[in-house]
Amino acid sequence: MGLLQRLLGTTPASSAANPVRAEGSGLPAVAPYDLSDASLVEQLRSAVRSESGMAVTTETALRNPTVFRCVDLICGSVAMLPLNLHRETESGDLTKATGHPLQRVLRRRPNEWQTPFEFKGLMQYRALVHDKGAVALIVKARGRITELLPLNPDRIEVEVKDYKAKYTYSRKTGGRIDLDPSEVLHLRGLTFDGVSGLSRVRKAAEAIAIAMAAERATANIFKNGTFASGALTIPGELSAEAFQRLKESWNSRHSGADNAGSTPLLEGGTKYEAFAMSARDAQSAEARRFQVEEILRVFGVPRPLAMMDDTGWGSGIEQLSIGFVRYTLNPWFRAWEEAIDRSCLGANEDDYAAKFNPAALLNGTMKDQYDAFAKASGAGGHKPWMTANEIRKLLNQPRHPDGDGLDRAGAPSSDDTDADDAADKKLADRQPKRTDDDED
Repeated sequence: MGLLQRLLGTTPASSAANPVRAEGSGLPAVAPYDLSDASLVEQLRSAVRSESGMAVTTETALRNPTVFRCVDLICGSVAMLPLNLHRETESGDLTKATGHPLQRVLRRRPNEWQTPFEFKGLMQYRALVHDKGAVALIVKARGRITELLPLNPDRIEVEVKDYKAKYTYSRKTGGRIDLDPSEVLHLRGLTFDGVSGLSRVRKAAEAIAIAMAAERATANIFKNGTFASGALTIPGELSAEAFQRLKESWNSRHSGADNAGSTPLLEGGTKYEAFAMSARDAQSAEARRFQVEEILRVFGVPRPLAMMDDTGWGSGIEQLSIGFVRYTLNPWFRAWEEAIDRSCLGANEDDYAAKFNPAALLNGTMKDQYDAFAKASGAGGHKPWMTANEIRKLLNQPRHPDGDGLDRAGAPSSDDTDADDAADKKLADRQPKRTDDDED
């Protein structure tokens, strides 16, 4: 029986075919859970009970806009960048290993149903939020890698025995399968035990729980709160009927977000006295803002990239974006590259290496790019170090027949005037003096 068949197994005629229905309850039929299922036990253990009383799971954490933004930003950034397999030539240059089967898997089709963007995004998501990191099954045919199939990390157990990692997969239909490390691509970030990664959701559980509690409290205020924020003073006593009528009238006009700002209409000597804003009310918005910053610290996302409105998109945003790539994304790029080198390449393939290309995230404005390209091609008296075709390749432009030379650009600088051009023409017939750069 093949590896895929052993992992997937066959569906027994049990829970799926015979769902359990509570007789007379009117509830829909459900399939019974097998309490020996390792993934179920893992899910039950995954919730973190915080000091605030809120249970934090991955699903509940992602309902928080800050958590979702951080996860979406990091996963989307990693998924959008090209990941290629390169080979080092004898001269030390790196070229794309287009003839290697792993290059096609990484760049074109990791498996039958996922694009590279979808595969990298899912793996990065699991590496961020799951304690075990992200795991994929390496499928080979005749010794060549043909597919990378993501495996639910809840169904994976990892241990180190005799200085060698051992992976055990629990099938949905029952049974456990031992996997050799050569069959597993294991992506994990920072690790404290050398085996499992760190879940950002679990490590930020308290900050996320407080943010969730603040959101719930605010939602309850909008749902049930009286936005008049005051008290009614009534001379004398009210009968039960009068009290009920006043209560219903007040709630119908001033309760809920739709009635915020409405003007009270009072009768019978009733007076309205507005409450002063309490210290707790004054600090509510600041507390929620602080929780946003706490979550951003855990994920390593700068405030502007989380859409914090107190930071403008000026000149500083470019440096913050560069810092995000250097200190948040680069460690993940290295984790991806080294995991692929370890698990997907053989001992005799040391001249191959997987590489991300983060250039798209580090590009400046169009003017900055063109100024840099002009200097690289030799404009303004600079010694050229890039050919026109190398620059055109970075801009996704086709090659030019005359673009492989490393000659100085002949375009005049922006300071040239008509008088300068006249002098330049006058000196056109003179032999130029050779320089040290020309001799090189």
